[in-house]
Amino acid sequence: MTQEELTGKVQEALDEIRPFLQSDGGDISLLSIENGTVVHVQLQGACVGCSVNQMTLKSGVEMTIKKHAPQIEKVVNVEVN
Repeated sequence: MTQEELTGKVQEALDEIRPFLQSDGGDISLLSIENGTVVHVQLQGACVGCSVNQMTLKSGVEMTIKKHAPQIEKVVNVEVN
C-alpha cells in the first residue's frame, strides 16, 4: 500500500469516528503517519481537556483506524501548547 493509499484509509477511519467526537464538541485531525505504522493525530475542541480522551484515543480512534488500516500499530495524540 502506498503512503497516499494509507493516508486515504486513515482519513476514512477519522471520517467514521468524527461525528461521535463532534457530537461532544470535539474533533480530530491527522497530522502525519510515521514509518507507515504510527499515526499522529490532534484532538481538538472539547476533546483536548476531556478526562477520558486517552480512552477515546485507544478504544475509539485507534480501533477504528486499525480496522481500516491493519498495519497501523499505534495512534498518538500530539498536544499543541
